[in-house]
Amino acid sequence: MLEIQGIAVSQGIAFANAYCLKEPDLSYEEVKVADVDAELVRFKAAVVKTKTELREIHEIAQEKFGAEKADIFAAHLLVLEDPEMLAAIEAKIQAGVNAEFALDEISNMFIAMFEELDNVYIQERVADIRDVSKRILANLLGVEMVDMNHLASEVIIVAKDLTPSMTAMLDTKYVKGFITDIGGKTSHSSILARTLEIPAVVGTKNATQNIQHGAPIIIDGTNGKIIVNATSEVSSYYMQQQRLQIEEQEELFHYRTLPSLSADGCSVEIAGNIGKPEDVEFVINAGGEGIGLFRTEFLYMERQELPTEEEQFQAYKSVLEKMQDKPTIVRTLDIGGDKHLPYMKLAAEMNPFLGYRAIRISLTQQEMFRVQLRALLRASAYGNLKIMFPMIATVDEFKMAKAILLEEKQNLENNGCTVSKTIEVGMMIEIPSAAIIADLFAKEVDFFSIGTNDLIQYTLAADRMNENVSYLYQPYHPAVLRLIKNVIDAAHHQGKWVGMCGEMAADEIALPILLGFGLNEFSMSASSILKTRAHIAKLSKQQLMTHNERILLLSTSSEVEEYVKKNQLSLS
Repeated sequence: MLEIQGIAVSQGIAFANAYCLKEPDLSYEEVKVADVDAELVRFKAAVVKTKTELREIHEIAQEKFGAEKADIFAAHLLVLEDPEMLAAIEAKIQAGVNAEFALDEISNMFIAMFEELDNVYIQERVADIRDVSKRILANLLGVEMVDMNHLASEVIIVAKDLTPSMTAMLDTKYVKGFITDIGGKTSHSSILARTLEIPAVVGTKNATQNIQHGAPIIIDGTNGKIIVNATSEVSSYYMQQQRLQIEEQEELFHYRTLPSLSADGCSVEIAGNIGKPEDVEFVINAGGEGIGLFRTEFLYMERQELPTEEEQFQAYKSVLEKMQDKPTIVRTLDIGGDKHLPYMKLAAEMNPFLGYRAIRISLTQQEMFRVQLRALLRASAYGNLKIMFPMIATVDEFKMAKAILLEEKQNLENNGCTVSKTIEVGMMIEIPSAAIIADLFAKEVDFFSIGTNDLIQYTLAADRMNENVSYLYQPYHPAVLRLIKNVIDAAHHQGKWVGMCGEMAADEIALPILLGFGLNEFSMSASSILKTRAHIAKLSKQQLMTHNERILLLSTSSEVEEYVKKNQLSLS
Protein backbone atom coordinates (compact mmCIF):
# COMPACT_ATOMS: atom_id res chain seq x y z
CA MET A 1 0.00 0.00 0.00
CA LEU A 2 1.24 3.49 -0.84
CA GLU A 3 -0.08 6.78 0.52
CA ILE A 4 0.55 10.04 -1.33
CA GLN A 5 -0.24 13.48 0.06
CA GLY A 6 -1.24 16.39 -2.14
CA ILE A 7 -3.40 19.50 -2.04
CA ALA A 8 -7.13 18.88 -1.53
CA VAL A 9 -8.98 20.92 -4.16
CA SER A 10 -12.30 19.18 -4.70
CA GLN A 11 -14.08 17.26 -1.97
CA GLY A 12 -15.30 13.68 -2.10
CA ILE A 13 -14.02 10.14 -2.04
CA ALA A 14 -13.80 7.87 -5.07
CA PHE A 15 -12.56 4.36 -5.85
CA ALA A 16 -11.31 3.38 -9.33
CA ASN A 17 -8.27 2.22 -11.24
CA ALA A 18 -5.54 4.66 -12.24
CA TYR A 19 -5.53 5.99 -15.76
CA CYS A 20 -2.05 7.45 -16.24
CA LEU A 21 -1.74 10.19 -18.82
CA LYS A 22 1.93 9.97 -19.71
CA GLU A 23 3.68 10.96 -22.91
CA PRO A 24 4.47 7.67 -24.66
CA ASP A 25 8.06 6.88 -25.64
CA LEU A 26 8.00 7.22 -29.42
CA SER A 27 11.75 7.27 -29.96
CA TYR A 28 13.19 5.34 -32.92
CA GLU A 29 16.33 5.21 -35.07
CA GLU A 30 16.74 5.61 -38.80
CA VAL A 31 17.31 2.20 -40.33
CA LYS A 32 18.06 1.12 -43.88
CA VAL A 33 15.61 -1.60 -44.91
CA ALA A 34 16.31 -4.37 -47.41
CA ASP A 35 12.72 -5.61 -47.80
CA VAL A 36 10.95 -2.47 -48.98
CA ASP A 37 7.70 -4.28 -49.78
CA ALA A 38 7.44 -5.64 -46.25
CA GLU A 39 8.09 -2.15 -44.87
CA LEU A 40 5.31 -0.74 -47.05
CA VAL A 41 2.93 -3.40 -45.78
CA ARG A 42 3.89 -2.54 -42.20
CA PHE A 43 3.24 1.16 -42.84
CA LYS A 44 -0.13 0.54 -44.51
CA ALA A 45 -1.18 -1.72 -41.64
CA ALA A 46 -0.33 1.06 -39.18
CA VAL A 47 -2.45 3.51 -41.21
CA VAL A 48 -5.40 1.10 -41.28
CA LYS A 49 -5.15 0.54 -37.52
CA THR A 50 -4.98 4.30 -36.94
CA LYS A 51 -8.09 4.83 -39.07
CA THR A 52 -9.97 2.21 -37.08
CA GLU A 53 -8.97 3.84 -33.79
CA LEU A 54 -9.94 7.30 -34.98
CA ARG A 55 -13.34 6.15 -36.24
CA GLU A 56 -14.06 4.55 -32.86
CA ILE A 57 -12.94 7.68 -31.02
CA HIS A 58 -14.99 9.86 -33.37
CA GLU A 59 -18.13 7.85 -32.62
CA ILE A 60 -17.53 7.94 -28.86
CA ALA A 61 -16.79 11.68 -28.93
CA GLN A 62 -19.98 12.33 -30.92
CA GLU A 63 -22.01 10.43 -28.37
CA LYS A 64 -20.36 12.05 -25.34
CA PHE A 65 -19.72 15.60 -26.47
CA GLY A 66 -21.74 16.15 -29.65
CA ALA A 67 -20.86 16.50 -33.30
CA GLU A 68 -19.09 19.83 -32.96
CA LYS A 69 -16.42 18.68 -30.52
CA ALA A 70 -16.05 15.39 -32.36
CA ASP A 71 -15.17 17.25 -35.55
CA ILE A 72 -11.53 17.32 -34.57
CA PHE A 73 -11.36 13.55 -35.12
CA ALA A 74 -13.14 13.84 -38.45
CA ALA A 75 -10.37 16.27 -39.44
CA HIS A 76 -7.78 13.71 -38.33
CA LEU A 77 -9.37 11.08 -40.58
CA LEU A 78 -9.12 13.48 -43.50
CA VAL A 79 -5.38 13.81 -42.89
CA LEU A 80 -5.10 10.01 -43.04
CA GLU A 81 -6.75 10.05 -46.45
CA ASP A 82 -4.52 12.73 -47.94
CA PRO A 83 -3.09 10.96 -51.05
CA GLU A 84 -0.28 13.47 -51.49
CA MET A 85 1.11 12.98 -48.01
CA LEU A 86 0.70 9.19 -48.03
CA ALA A 87 2.34 8.90 -51.46
CA ALA A 88 5.30 10.98 -50.28
CA ILE A 89 5.80 8.72 -47.24
CA GLU A 90 5.58 5.57 -49.35
CA ALA A 91 8.07 7.00 -51.87
CA LYS A 92 10.46 7.66 -49.01
CA ILE A 93 10.10 4.06 -47.80
CA GLN A 94 10.72 2.79 -51.32
CA ALA A 95 13.99 4.71 -51.22
CA GLY A 96 15.08 2.22 -48.55
CA VAL A 97 14.40 3.77 -45.11
CA ASN A 98 12.23 2.44 -42.29
CA ALA A 99 8.60 3.58 -42.07
CA GLU A 100 9.10 5.49 -38.79
CA PHE A 101 11.80 7.69 -40.33
CA ALA A 102 9.86 8.20 -43.57
CA LEU A 103 6.72 9.20 -41.65
CA ASP A 104 8.58 11.66 -39.45
CA GLU A 105 10.48 13.24 -42.33
CA ILE A 106 7.44 13.78 -44.55
CA SER A 107 5.17 14.91 -41.70
CA ASN A 108 7.71 17.50 -40.59
CA MET A 109 8.11 18.67 -44.18
CA PHE A 110 4.32 19.22 -44.51
CA ILE A 111 4.16 20.93 -41.11
CA ALA A 112 6.98 23.33 -42.03
CA MET A 113 5.39 24.02 -45.40
CA PHE A 114 1.92 24.73 -43.92
CA GLU A 115 3.33 26.96 -41.19
CA GLU A 116 4.91 29.17 -43.87
CA LEU A 117 1.62 29.72 -45.72
CA ASP A 118 -0.35 32.90 -45.10
CA ASN A 119 -3.61 31.03 -44.66
CA VAL A 120 -5.16 30.61 -41.22
CA TYR A 121 -7.18 27.52 -42.19
CA ILE A 122 -4.13 25.71 -43.56
CA GLN A 123 -2.03 26.71 -40.54
CA GLU A 124 -4.69 25.26 -38.25
CA ARG A 125 -4.27 21.86 -39.97
CA VAL A 126 -0.72 21.64 -38.59
CA ALA A 127 -2.01 20.39 -35.24
CA ASP A 128 -4.04 17.70 -37.03
CA ILE A 129 -0.97 16.45 -38.91
CA ARG A 130 1.07 16.34 -35.71
CA ASP A 131 -1.62 14.36 -33.86
CA VAL A 132 -2.21 11.88 -36.67
CA SER A 133 1.52 11.33 -37.32
CA LYS A 134 2.04 10.65 -33.63
CA ARG A 135 -0.73 8.06 -33.62
CA ILE A 136 0.63 6.28 -36.73
CA LEU A 137 4.12 6.31 -35.23
CA ALA A 138 2.79 4.74 -32.03
CA ASN A 139 1.17 1.97 -34.05
CA LEU A 140 4.39 1.38 -36.00
CA LEU A 141 6.29 1.07 -32.72
CA GLY A 142 3.58 -0.99 -31.01
CA VAL A 143 3.14 1.66 -28.29
CA GLU A 144 -0.33 2.08 -26.79
CA MET A 145 -1.65 5.66 -26.94
CA VAL A 146 -3.48 6.85 -23.85
CA ASP A 147 -6.64 8.65 -24.88
CA MET A 148 -9.22 10.13 -22.52
CA ASN A 149 -11.83 10.16 -25.28
CA HIS A 150 -11.73 6.38 -25.43
CA LEU A 151 -12.72 5.56 -21.86
CA ALA A 152 -15.10 2.66 -21.35
CA SER A 153 -14.78 2.04 -17.60
CA GLU A 154 -14.49 4.08 -14.40
CA VAL A 155 -11.03 5.56 -13.81
CA ILE A 156 -9.12 8.14 -11.81
CA ILE A 157 -6.91 10.25 -14.06
CA VAL A 158 -3.25 10.59 -13.00
CA ALA A 159 -1.29 13.25 -14.88
CA LYS A 160 1.50 15.73 -14.51
CA ASP A 161 -1.03 18.47 -15.20
CA LEU A 162 -4.40 18.91 -16.88
CA THR A 163 -4.99 21.93 -19.05
CA PRO A 164 -8.33 23.72 -18.68
CA SER A 165 -9.42 22.37 -22.07
CA MET A 166 -8.50 18.79 -21.12
CA THR A 167 -10.45 19.14 -17.89
CA ALA A 168 -13.45 20.52 -19.76
CA MET A 169 -13.51 17.33 -21.86
CA LEU A 170 -13.58 14.97 -18.87
CA ASP A 171 -16.56 12.65 -18.99
CA THR A 172 -17.75 12.24 -15.41
CA LYS A 173 -19.57 9.07 -16.38
CA TYR A 174 -16.15 7.41 -16.35
CA VAL A 175 -13.74 9.87 -14.74
CA LYS A 176 -14.32 9.63 -10.98
CA GLY A 177 -11.51 11.96 -9.95
CA PHE A 178 -8.10 13.23 -10.93
CA ILE A 179 -4.64 13.57 -9.47
CA THR A 180 -1.87 15.81 -10.77
CA ASP A 181 1.79 16.41 -9.95
CA ILE A 182 1.47 20.18 -10.09
CA GLY A 183 -1.22 22.82 -9.55
CA GLY A 184 -2.89 24.53 -6.64
CA LYS A 185 -6.31 25.24 -5.15
CA THR A 186 -7.06 28.00 -7.60
CA SER A 187 -5.66 26.51 -10.80
CA HIS A 188 -8.37 26.31 -13.43
CA SER A 189 -8.36 22.51 -13.51
CA SER A 190 -9.10 22.54 -9.75
CA ILE A 191 -11.93 25.02 -10.20
CA LEU A 192 -13.43 22.85 -12.92
CA ALA A 193 -13.15 19.74 -10.76
CA ARG A 194 -15.34 21.47 -8.19
CA THR A 195 -17.75 22.52 -10.93
CA LEU A 196 -17.95 18.92 -12.14
CA GLU A 197 -18.27 17.77 -8.52
CA ILE A 198 -15.56 15.14 -8.76
CA PRO A 199 -12.82 14.70 -6.12
CA ALA A 200 -9.39 16.00 -7.08
CA VAL A 201 -5.95 16.20 -5.48
CA VAL A 202 -3.21 18.30 -7.08
CA GLY A 203 0.38 19.30 -6.27
CA THR A 204 1.47 15.76 -5.37
CA LYS A 205 4.85 16.40 -7.05
CA ASN A 206 5.43 12.76 -8.04
CA ALA A 207 2.14 10.86 -8.38
CA THR A 208 2.88 10.07 -12.03
CA GLN A 209 6.15 8.41 -11.00
CA ASN A 210 4.67 6.33 -8.18
CA ILE A 211 1.31 5.23 -9.57
CA GLN A 212 1.16 2.50 -12.20
CA HIS A 213 -1.45 2.55 -14.95
CA GLY A 214 -4.37 0.34 -13.85
CA ALA A 215 -3.48 0.32 -10.14
CA PRO A 216 -6.48 0.46 -7.76
CA ILE A 217 -6.71 3.90 -6.14
CA ILE A 218 -8.70 5.65 -3.47
CA ILE A 219 -8.79 9.42 -3.82
CA ASP A 220 -9.74 11.52 -0.79
CA GLY A 221 -10.37 14.97 -2.22
CA THR A 222 -11.36 16.35 1.19
CA ASN A 223 -8.00 15.66 2.86
CA GLY A 224 -5.74 15.56 -0.20
CA LYS A 225 -4.81 11.89 0.18
CA ILE A 226 -4.32 9.16 -2.40
CA ILE A 227 -4.14 5.52 -1.39
CA VAL A 228 -2.68 3.07 -3.90
CA ASN A 229 -3.33 -0.67 -3.49
CA ALA A 230 -5.20 -0.10 -0.21
CA THR A 231 -5.55 -2.89 2.34
CA SER A 232 -9.04 -4.20 3.05
CA GLU A 233 -9.06 -2.31 6.39
CA VAL A 234 -8.19 0.99 4.72
CA SER A 235 -10.75 0.40 1.97
CA SER A 236 -13.42 -0.24 4.59
CA TYR A 237 -12.48 2.97 6.39
CA TYR A 238 -12.86 5.05 3.23
CA MET A 239 -16.13 3.35 2.31
CA GLN A 240 -17.43 4.42 5.72
CA GLN A 241 -16.16 7.97 5.15
CA GLN A 242 -17.86 8.03 1.76
CA ARG A 243 -21.16 6.98 3.34
CA LEU A 244 -20.81 9.73 5.98
CA GLN A 245 -20.23 12.35 3.29
CA ILE A 246 -23.31 11.19 1.42
CA GLU A 247 -25.33 11.42 4.65
CA GLU A 248 -24.01 14.95 5.24
CA GLN A 249 -25.10 15.96 1.74
CA GLU A 250 -28.54 14.51 2.38
CA GLU A 251 -28.83 16.52 5.62
CA LEU A 252 -27.89 19.70 3.77
CA PHE A 253 -30.46 19.03 1.07
CA HIS A 254 -33.31 20.70 2.98
CA TYR A 255 -31.45 24.03 2.55
CA ARG A 256 -31.95 23.67 -1.21
CA THR A 257 -35.24 25.57 -1.27
CA LEU A 258 -34.58 27.91 1.65
CA PRO A 259 -33.61 31.56 1.13
CA SER A 260 -30.05 32.57 1.99
CA LEU A 261 -30.55 34.35 5.31
CA SER A 262 -28.23 34.93 8.22
CA ALA A 263 -29.36 34.04 11.74
CA ASP A 264 -30.48 37.65 12.26
CA GLY A 265 -32.47 37.69 9.03
CA CYS A 266 -30.07 39.53 6.69
CA SER A 267 -30.44 38.40 3.10
CA VAL A 268 -27.58 37.58 0.73
CA GLU A 269 -27.49 35.79 -2.59
CA ILE A 270 -25.66 32.47 -3.08
CA ALA A 271 -24.97 31.74 -6.74
CA GLY A 272 -22.98 29.22 -8.73
CA ASN A 273 -20.02 29.42 -11.11
CA ILE A 274 -20.23 27.61 -14.45
CA GLY A 275 -18.01 27.02 -17.47
CA LYS A 276 -20.48 25.44 -19.89
CA PRO A 277 -24.25 25.66 -20.41
CA GLU A 278 -24.57 22.05 -19.19
CA ASP A 279 -23.15 23.07 -15.79
CA VAL A 280 -26.33 25.05 -15.07
CA GLU A 281 -28.01 21.83 -13.96
CA PHE A 282 -25.49 21.47 -11.10
CA VAL A 283 -26.33 24.97 -9.86
CA ILE A 284 -30.10 24.47 -10.14
CA ASN A 285 -29.93 21.10 -8.37
CA ALA A 286 -27.92 22.70 -5.56
CA GLY A 287 -30.47 25.47 -5.09
CA GLY A 288 -28.32 28.27 -6.49
CA GLU A 289 -30.08 31.65 -6.58
CA GLY A 290 -28.32 32.68 -9.76
CA ILE A 291 -25.20 32.32 -11.86
CA GLY A 292 -22.48 34.50 -10.37
CA LEU A 293 -19.91 33.69 -13.04
CA PHE A 294 -20.31 32.15 -16.48
CA ARG A 295 -16.76 31.65 -17.77
CA THR A 296 -17.45 32.05 -21.48
CA GLU A 297 -13.91 31.15 -22.56
CA PHE A 298 -14.83 27.47 -22.38
CA LEU A 299 -17.18 28.02 -25.33
CA TYR A 300 -14.06 28.92 -27.32
CA MET A 301 -11.97 25.88 -26.35
CA GLU A 302 -11.77 22.43 -27.94
CA ARG A 303 -12.60 23.91 -31.31
CA GLN A 304 -10.85 24.65 -34.56
CA GLU A 305 -12.14 28.22 -34.91
CA LEU A 306 -13.94 30.98 -33.05
CA PRO A 307 -17.58 30.22 -32.16
CA THR A 308 -20.04 32.08 -34.37
CA GLU A 309 -22.48 34.68 -33.06
CA GLU A 310 -25.34 32.20 -33.52
CA GLU A 311 -23.51 29.43 -31.62
CA GLN A 312 -22.84 31.80 -28.73
CA PHE A 313 -26.37 33.18 -28.79
CA GLN A 314 -27.79 29.67 -28.44
CA ALA A 315 -25.45 28.88 -25.54
CA TYR A 316 -26.28 32.08 -23.60
CA LYS A 317 -29.99 31.75 -24.37
CA SER A 318 -30.09 28.19 -23.04
CA VAL A 319 -28.46 29.26 -19.77
CA LEU A 320 -30.79 32.24 -19.31
CA GLU A 321 -33.88 30.17 -20.04
CA LYS A 322 -32.85 27.43 -17.62
CA MET A 323 -32.23 30.01 -14.89
CA GLN A 324 -35.81 31.28 -15.29
CA ASP A 325 -35.21 34.97 -14.67
CA LYS A 326 -32.72 34.43 -11.86
CA PRO A 327 -29.68 36.72 -12.20
CA THR A 328 -27.08 35.37 -14.61
CA ILE A 329 -23.71 37.12 -14.76
CA VAL A 330 -21.76 36.42 -17.93
CA ARG A 331 -18.08 37.34 -18.04
CA THR A 332 -16.83 38.29 -21.47
CA LEU A 333 -13.94 36.33 -22.93
CA ASP A 334 -11.06 35.88 -20.48
CA ILE A 335 -8.42 34.24 -22.63
CA GLY A 336 -4.66 34.49 -22.12
CA GLY A 337 -2.68 33.69 -18.98
CA ASP A 338 -2.94 29.88 -18.73
CA LYS A 339 -5.91 29.68 -21.12
CA HIS A 340 -5.02 29.40 -24.78
CA LEU A 341 -6.93 28.90 -28.00
CA PRO A 342 -5.02 26.72 -30.50
CA TYR A 343 -6.44 28.66 -33.45
CA MET A 344 -5.63 32.08 -32.00
CA LYS A 345 -1.98 32.87 -32.46
CA LEU A 346 -0.83 34.90 -29.47
CA ALA A 347 2.85 35.67 -29.06
CA ALA A 348 4.64 33.97 -26.16
CA GLU A 349 5.12 36.34 -23.24
CA MET A 350 7.54 36.47 -20.33
CA ASN A 351 4.71 37.14 -17.84
CA PRO A 352 1.46 35.99 -19.47
CA PHE A 353 -0.66 36.68 -16.37
CA LEU A 354 0.52 40.29 -16.54
CA GLY A 355 0.34 40.48 -20.30
CA TYR A 356 -2.07 40.42 -23.19
CA ARG A 357 -5.22 38.78 -21.84
CA ALA A 358 -8.95 39.18 -21.14
CA ILE A 359 -10.34 42.68 -21.81
CA ARG A 360 -6.97 43.76 -23.23
CA ILE A 361 -7.47 41.29 -26.08
CA SER A 362 -11.16 42.16 -26.49
CA LEU A 363 -10.47 45.88 -26.80
CA THR A 364 -7.79 45.39 -29.47
CA GLN A 365 -9.54 42.58 -31.38
CA GLN A 366 -12.89 44.30 -31.41
CA GLU A 367 -14.59 42.28 -34.13
CA MET A 368 -14.28 39.15 -31.98
CA PHE A 369 -15.49 41.14 -28.93
CA ARG A 370 -18.44 42.60 -30.82
CA VAL A 371 -19.57 39.14 -31.97
CA GLN A 372 -19.73 38.02 -28.34
CA LEU A 373 -21.53 41.18 -27.23
CA ARG A 374 -24.14 40.88 -30.00
CA ALA A 375 -24.79 37.26 -29.02
CA LEU A 376 -25.20 38.30 -25.37
CA LEU A 377 -27.47 41.23 -26.17
CA ARG A 378 -29.73 39.08 -28.35
CA ALA A 379 -29.89 36.45 -25.60
CA SER A 380 -30.77 39.09 -22.99
CA ALA A 381 -34.43 38.91 -24.06
CA TYR A 382 -34.62 35.40 -22.54
CA GLY A 383 -33.70 36.08 -18.93
CA ASN A 384 -32.03 38.26 -16.33
CA LEU A 385 -28.66 38.94 -17.95
CA LYS A 386 -25.81 40.87 -16.35
CA ILE A 387 -22.56 41.41 -18.24
CA MET A 388 -19.16 41.95 -16.67
CA PHE A 389 -15.73 42.67 -18.09
CA PRO A 390 -12.61 40.86 -16.78
CA MET A 391 -9.18 42.30 -15.88
CA ILE A 392 -10.23 45.94 -15.89
CA ALA A 393 -7.30 48.06 -14.72
CA THR A 394 -8.34 51.59 -15.63
CA VAL A 395 -11.57 53.58 -15.76
CA ASP A 396 -10.88 54.22 -19.45
CA GLU A 397 -10.86 50.46 -20.17
CA PHE A 398 -14.27 50.05 -18.56
CA LYS A 399 -15.71 53.07 -20.37
CA MET A 400 -14.37 51.83 -23.71
CA ALA A 401 -15.78 48.31 -23.21
CA LYS A 402 -19.15 49.68 -22.13
CA ALA A 403 -19.25 52.10 -25.07
CA ILE A 404 -18.74 49.22 -27.52
CA LEU A 405 -21.50 47.29 -25.75
CA LEU A 406 -23.92 50.21 -25.99
CA GLU A 407 -23.01 50.76 -29.64
CA GLU A 408 -23.83 47.14 -30.49
CA LYS A 409 -27.04 47.40 -28.46
CA GLN A 410 -28.12 50.44 -30.45
CA ASN A 411 -27.27 48.72 -33.75
CA LEU A 412 -29.38 45.69 -32.82
CA GLU A 413 -32.32 47.81 -31.72
CA ASN A 414 -32.10 49.82 -34.96
CA ASN A 415 -32.43 46.52 -36.82
CA GLY A 416 -35.55 45.57 -34.88
CA CYS A 417 -33.89 43.09 -32.54
CA THR A 418 -35.35 42.79 -29.02
CA VAL A 419 -32.80 43.58 -26.32
CA SER A 420 -33.49 43.69 -22.59
CA LYS A 421 -33.77 47.21 -21.14
CA THR A 422 -32.47 46.15 -17.74
CA ILE A 423 -29.04 44.64 -18.41
CA GLU A 424 -26.65 45.53 -15.60
CA VAL A 425 -23.03 46.11 -16.64
CA GLY A 426 -20.27 45.46 -14.13
CA MET A 427 -16.64 44.51 -13.85
CA MET A 428 -14.36 42.05 -12.14
CA ILE A 429 -12.18 43.40 -9.36
CA GLU A 430 -9.00 41.37 -9.82
CA ILE A 431 -6.30 44.01 -10.01
CA PRO A 432 -5.19 45.89 -6.86
CA SER A 433 -5.27 49.24 -8.69
CA ALA A 434 -8.95 48.70 -9.48
CA ALA A 435 -9.67 47.81 -5.85
CA ILE A 436 -7.86 50.93 -4.62
CA ILE A 437 -9.84 53.28 -6.88
CA ALA A 438 -13.10 51.37 -6.47
CA ASP A 439 -14.77 54.66 -5.49
CA LEU A 440 -14.08 55.98 -9.01
CA PHE A 441 -15.22 52.78 -10.71
CA ALA A 442 -18.35 52.65 -8.54
CA LYS A 443 -19.64 55.77 -10.31
CA GLU A 444 -19.45 53.94 -13.66
CA VAL A 445 -20.56 50.37 -12.96
CA ASP A 446 -23.79 48.70 -11.90
CA PHE A 447 -21.95 46.12 -9.77
CA PHE A 448 -18.58 44.65 -8.86
CA SER A 449 -17.63 40.99 -8.71
CA ILE A 450 -14.42 40.35 -6.80
CA GLY A 451 -12.25 37.68 -8.42
CA THR A 452 -10.16 36.72 -5.43
CA ASN A 453 -8.01 34.11 -7.18
CA ASP A 454 -6.28 36.75 -9.27
CA LEU A 455 -6.68 39.57 -6.74
CA ILE A 456 -4.67 37.57 -4.19
CA GLN A 457 -1.90 36.60 -6.61
CA TYR A 458 -1.53 40.17 -7.88
CA THR A 459 -1.64 41.68 -4.39
CA LEU A 460 1.00 39.30 -3.00
CA ALA A 461 2.94 39.15 -6.32
CA ALA A 462 2.84 35.35 -6.11
CA ASP A 463 1.98 33.09 -9.04
CA ARG A 464 -0.94 30.96 -7.87
CA MET A 465 0.22 28.12 -10.13
CA ASN A 466 3.72 27.97 -8.61
CA GLU A 467 4.10 25.56 -5.67
CA ASN A 468 7.36 27.25 -4.64
CA VAL A 469 5.52 30.43 -3.69
CA SER A 470 2.22 28.86 -2.70
CA TYR A 471 2.80 29.96 0.92
CA LEU A 472 2.17 33.50 -0.30
CA TYR A 473 -1.28 32.67 -1.59
CA GLN A 474 -2.99 34.07 1.51
CA PRO A 475 -6.72 34.86 1.25
CA TYR A 476 -6.74 36.31 4.80
CA HIS A 477 -3.73 38.56 4.26
CA PRO A 478 -4.53 42.00 5.74
CA ALA A 479 -3.81 43.69 2.39
CA VAL A 480 -6.34 41.46 0.63
CA LEU A 481 -8.98 41.99 3.32
CA ARG A 482 -8.49 45.77 3.30
CA LEU A 483 -8.86 45.84 -0.49
CA ILE A 484 -12.07 43.81 -0.31
CA LYS A 485 -13.50 46.05 2.42
CA ASN A 486 -12.58 49.13 0.40
CA VAL A 487 -14.38 47.76 -2.67
CA ILE A 488 -17.53 46.88 -0.71
CA ASP A 489 -17.65 50.27 1.05
CA ALA A 490 -17.05 52.18 -2.21
CA ALA A 491 -19.82 50.29 -4.00
CA HIS A 492 -22.32 50.68 -1.18
CA HIS A 493 -21.57 54.40 -0.98
CA GLN A 494 -22.82 54.68 -4.57
CA GLY A 495 -25.75 52.34 -3.96
CA LYS A 496 -24.19 49.47 -5.93
CA TRP A 497 -23.93 45.83 -4.94
CA VAL A 498 -20.84 43.61 -4.68
CA GLY A 499 -20.40 39.92 -5.37
CA MET A 500 -17.47 37.57 -5.12
CA CYS A 501 -16.88 34.77 -7.61
CA GLY A 502 -13.45 33.58 -6.47
CA GLU A 503 -12.80 30.51 -4.34
CA MET A 504 -12.68 32.69 -1.21
CA ALA A 505 -16.48 33.09 -1.35
CA ALA A 506 -16.93 29.53 -0.05
CA ASP A 507 -14.01 29.56 2.39
CA GLU A 508 -15.21 28.75 5.92
CA ILE A 509 -12.79 31.14 7.62
CA ALA A 510 -13.43 33.96 5.14
CA LEU A 511 -17.22 33.55 5.12
CA PRO A 512 -17.99 35.31 8.46
CA ILE A 513 -15.52 38.08 7.60
CA LEU A 514 -17.12 38.71 4.22
CA LEU A 515 -20.62 38.63 5.68
CA GLY A 516 -19.56 41.15 8.32
CA PHE A 517 -17.96 43.34 5.65
CA GLY A 518 -21.34 43.47 3.85
CA LEU A 519 -20.70 41.34 0.76
CA ASN A 520 -24.02 40.98 -1.10
CA GLU A 521 -23.48 37.96 -3.31
CA PHE A 522 -21.39 34.80 -2.86
CA SER A 523 -20.75 32.77 -6.01
CA MET A 524 -19.00 29.40 -5.92
CA SER A 525 -18.87 25.86 -7.23
CA ALA A 526 -22.29 24.23 -7.12
CA SER A 527 -21.00 21.61 -4.67
CA SER A 528 -20.37 24.35 -2.05
CA ILE A 529 -23.74 26.12 -2.24
CA LEU A 530 -25.73 24.14 0.32
CA LYS A 531 -22.89 23.99 2.84
CA THR A 532 -22.40 27.77 2.57
CA ARG A 533 -26.13 28.48 2.95
CA ALA A 534 -26.26 26.28 6.05
CA HIS A 535 -23.20 28.08 7.44
CA ILE A 536 -24.62 31.57 6.85
CA ALA A 537 -27.88 30.55 8.53
CA LYS A 538 -25.91 30.11 11.77
CA LEU A 539 -24.16 33.50 11.63
CA SER A 540 -25.39 36.87 12.86
CA LYS A 541 -24.35 39.61 10.45
CA GLN A 542 -24.86 42.38 13.02
CA GLN A 543 -22.59 40.63 15.51
CA LEU A 544 -19.95 39.95 12.85
CA MET A 545 -19.88 43.63 11.89
CA THR A 546 -18.65 44.48 15.39
CA HIS A 547 -15.44 42.55 14.63
CA ASN A 548 -14.62 44.40 11.37
CA GLU A 549 -12.39 47.06 12.86
CA ARG A 550 -10.33 44.62 14.93
CA ILE A 551 -9.92 42.19 12.01
CA LEU A 552 -8.67 44.98 9.75
CA LEU A 553 -6.01 45.94 12.30
CA LEU A 554 -4.48 42.44 12.49
CA SER A 555 -1.00 42.09 11.00
CA THR A 556 -0.84 38.67 9.40
CA SER A 557 -2.96 36.05 7.68
CA SER A 558 -2.41 33.60 10.54
CA GLU A 559 -3.54 36.22 13.08
CA VAL A 560 -6.78 36.66 11.13
CA GLU A 561 -7.38 32.91 11.01
CA GLU A 562 -6.64 32.58 14.71
CA TYR A 563 -8.97 35.50 15.52
CA VAL A 564 -11.86 33.92 13.60
CA LYS A 565 -11.35 30.57 15.35
CA LYS A 566 -10.75 32.03 18.82
CA ASN A 567 -13.89 34.14 18.66
CA GLN A 568 -15.87 31.30 17.11
CA LEU A 569 -16.95 33.47 14.20
CA SER A 570 -16.94 30.45 11.92
CA LEU A 571 -19.40 27.87 13.20
CA SER A 572 -18.81 25.05 10.70
